[in-house]
Amino acid sequence: MDRELAEFGRRWAKAELHGDIDMLDRLLADDFRGVGPRGFVLDKERWLERYASGDLIHDSFDWKEVEVRRHGDAAVAIGVQCQQSIVDGRDADGRFRATQFLTKAGEGDGNGPGDGWRLVGIHLSAMAEPLP
Repeated sequence: MDRELAEFGRRWAKAELHGDIDMLDRLLADDFRGVGPRGFVLDKERWLERYASGDLIHDSFDWKEVEVRRHGDAAVAIGVQCQQSIVDGRDADGRFRATQFLTKAGEGDGNGPGDGWRLVGIHLSAMAEPLP
């Protein structure tokens, strides 16, 4: 996998785990859209607000089994997002197939490898239990 994009994925997952609003603000494109596993759509402001308000708390958050396809200054990453989380006081644990849409943002912001990439969108789908 492309080293820059692998590093971006690690930084993004760490920021999500810790609710690091400052880092997520840098990693998400201004026109970011996130589609949740039940079909709701959040813009960047609403995505970050979940952390600022304390409505979303992760006990664990992993981004694994990632396959990245790069197309010039754009990339698509498909992986598995596993989380143990609480949303609005309710259990939100889950295992999701996630598709990330990324774009190269030109010069980096000085935060290290992968700093020039921005997450434009993410689409989550709940993964069904394996059939017997």
